[in-house]
Amino acid sequence: LRLDPPPPERATLHRNRAACHLQRGDYAEAERDASQAIDVDPGDVKSLFRRSQALRQLGRPDQALSDLQRCLRLEPKNRALQEALRDLGSHMQEKARVASSTDSKVEQMFQVLLDPKEKDQDKKQKAAQNLIVLAREEPGAEKIFQNDGVHLLLQLLDTGRLDMVLAALRTLTGLCRGHRSRTVAVLTVLGPQRLFAVLEVEDEQVSLACYSLLQIMFDSLKEGLQTEIRGKKEALVSETSRELKLLLKQLLEALTRERISAYGRDSILNLLITVVPRKSLQEPNNSLTLWVIDQGLKEILLVGGTVSHVPGSLCVTENSHMSAAVLLSKLYGDLKCDVERENFQLLCENSIRGWFQEDGMPGKLQAIRAVSCLLQGPSEAGNRVLELSGIMESILALCASSREADQLVAVEALIHAADKAKRASFITANGVTLLKEIYKHSERDSIRIRALVGLCKLGSAGGTDFSMKQFAEGSTLKLAKQCRKWLCNKDMDAGTRYWAAEGLAYLTLDADVKEELVEDQAALQALFQLARSENRTVMFAVASAMVNCTSSYDQEELDPQMVELAKYAKQHIPEKHPKDKPEFVHRRVRKLLAAGIVSALSSMVKNENPVLSASCRELISRVFLALLEEPKDRGVVVAHGGGKALIPLALDGTEVGQTRAAQALAKITITTSPEMAFPGERVYEVVRPLVSLLHLKRTGLENFEGLMALTNLAGTSERLRQKIVKEKAVPMIEGYMFEEHEMIRLAATECMCNLALSPEVAELFLAEGSDRLKLLVLYSGEEDERLRRAAAGTLAVLTSLLPQICARIPQVTAHWLEILQALLLSSSTELQHRAVVVVRNMVMAEKELAEKLMESETLEILSVLAGLETEKPQVAQPAKECLAQAVTYGLIKPSTTPAGE
Repeated sequence: LRLDPPPPERATLHRNRAACHLQRGDYAEAERDASQAIDVDPGDVKSLFRRSQALRQLGRPDQALSDLQRCLRLEPKNRALQEALRDLGSHMQEKARVASSTDSKVEQMFQVLLDPKEKDQDKKQKAAQNLIVLAREEPGAEKIFQNDGVHLLLQLLDTGRLDMVLAALRTLTGLCRGHRSRTVAVLTVLGPQRLFAVLEVEDEQVSLACYSLLQIMFDSLKEGLQTEIRGKKEALVSETSRELKLLLKQLLEALTRERISAYGRDSILNLLITVVPRKSLQEPNNSLTLWVIDQGLKEILLVGGTVSHVPGSLCVTENSHMSAAVLLSKLYGDLKCDVERENFQLLCENSIRGWFQEDGMPGKLQAIRAVSCLLQGPSEAGNRVLELSGIMESILALCASSREADQLVAVEALIHAADKAKRASFITANGVTLLKEIYKHSERDSIRIRALVGLCKLGSAGGTDFSMKQFAEGSTLKLAKQCRKWLCNKDMDAGTRYWAAEGLAYLTLDADVKEELVEDQAALQALFQLARSENRTVMFAVASAMVNCTSSYDQEELDPQMVELAKYAKQHIPEKHPKDKPEFVHRRVRKLLAAGIVSALSSMVKNENPVLSASCRELISRVFLALLEEPKDRGVVVAHGGGKALIPLALDGTEVGQTRAAQALAKITITTSPEMAFPGERVYEVVRPLVSLLHLKRTGLENFEGLMALTNLAGTSERLRQKIVKEKAVPMIEGYMFEEHEMIRLAATECMCNLALSPEVAELFLAEGSDRLKLLVLYSGEEDERLRRAAAGTLAVLTSLLPQICARIPQVTAHWLEILQALLLSSSTELQHRAVVVVRNMVMAEKELAEKLMESETLEILSVLAGLETEKPQVAQPAKECLAQAVTYGLIKPSTTPAGE
């Protein structure tokens, strides 16, 4: 087409390309090419017919009907066109009937929901649920939208009734999902005041529903923005960008509105965490992050610095401070250069300095609390703020305050500062004594536990290095014992118990503490109970403690030569605790399983739980992988919901977390029936994580386990095989069939053997210029019996499904006959069976192939095998079939068959 051919040729090219687009499902391009062909030749029946097919798929049946009628006027006796016209007419009638029925149902549902005289609550709930379900499907969502559904849904919101508000929010979510124009319309009608009113509702379910709606709106607008950028429609790009920023500005303003509920504030923070930073640092554009920092960093810090006991402070939950810290960390991590980071730090300094210099204690407390928030998030910025004049001095002074609430703020700031290397030496020198004094002499448990956690952090500074003890022998165990005591005391307030869990998260780096914890059933149950609380901080603490107990953190193997070199240079060499050896870890894992750790972890994992951060998901994935290390434990994990919990972990989170979860899924799939481990549709969700283990950046063990798991799935059903093909796993599996590592090569060949049961995969072996078939024939002659078995099994499957492959086998290598004969003479019954099936398929496929086989020693071998009816019936029967077909061809005489035939 670029060569500008004459009009007739151009029309033909457009017509043919339209057919290709139809095959690929690209109906818009098919319609465009067909139209260009019709512009040149209005009587081109093929182009008219192809355009009608594309228009039907694009949801424009009236235009499709017009094209088909034109086709029939040109070729009135064409039966294919007549049939297509009848089919389209039936389709349009059915669509009109369904549309009419749906319109009526939508109207009835709104009447029931908005009728103040309707007292039947069951009827109203059913109508609300039907509306939500209808909105999940595109045709239903469009019908609701066309029937003035947005305004009616806003009326539901305005009723103020929780059940009606929830129904309206969830239905609006369905309307906005994946549809930019409807999203813009909803945003325009919704308006900021009504959005604020929803966020002011003091109900967690309403806040979560609002969070889901806003996230879907952002996704729809951002998808539209990306599509427009690809299409280079600059006006539309700026329009979508404007809508995004307008919505963000409204949410940033809502953060500091006094009437916004605590749950609503958390929803805004979690939403910003999800939608603002880039999904990948490879993306070049971080303008949204820069805009949010310029417009709303002070508001975010204000939430993070909120001190609940100060009069006039914002309403916050126990998760709000950590959510603000996570958001600040995400924004800071999304910056690309020193200039951007410097601007972030200056904005933080100016805000905190302003609060600190205000008259009175409230400003100082807010500044100190904001510093804590930064230290929990972007610690580099937090450390810099700590160096501001008077900040550290005020923290130390307030640690001795007589007011409990003020003391709490200061002690927490000191604890978070102790976690950062830049300040650790200062605090170790000046703060340990103070923390010990607070711990020993304070009469308030809420203060003592925080001081204790500070000591725990300092005591665990050596990590897992046994030689780096910060405190005297036994001190760490005493601290852990006190943490467990507070943890198990149900009369304690929830905050104190949360801090006790955080203390154990640090102390369990010590193997002695791990051993004592897994023996303390009451402490374990208390930890597992706290894990269900949906408090962001405590969930992370519990997950961290479990990672430590199962030793599932990354461990670097020391190079013996480097160790010797370090000894010679008198450098410090990390030492592993004797109780962190594999036998101790396995014992701890079994005790945790018996205590119910799987149920606790599963309850923490929820697909739509915004409290569960990506780093926490990674920790849970690590623990699951450790629990599944021993094959005998995998049944227990599956029985308590571990398989179900791992799927969302493998699909979302950090790259390391997703990989660990995918590897855990692979271990389950290798040793457990996939349909039992992942019942129903869930088994199809496992495929993508397993395929991700095949990428080249994964380790050899991950590749191997991914291949083994896919082998099991591929042997389960054709639908699963199609799913594996759709995830583009076949080229990667083929690549691993050439791998030098014999176990990976074997696993890939076994996986291909099962995948070859799919006709789509089998046909790949017929491709011209491909060495796929040659590789299988050669592998059938290798020394490794397992590899021979897998390759010969694949040949047996392929020759059974596609007889034309039989003729290809002699063409791929001159040694084909020698390889088949060696398989037939093998001492392994399995190899003999596979080989005799291949030979039978070749004999049945073509007389010429049968003649080649019967002229060789194969005839004698088959004659012997056919006589093994008693010893090897599965081998004897195919051998008899070979000989019988040879007789039919006239290649041998009946008397050639063995006696008893």
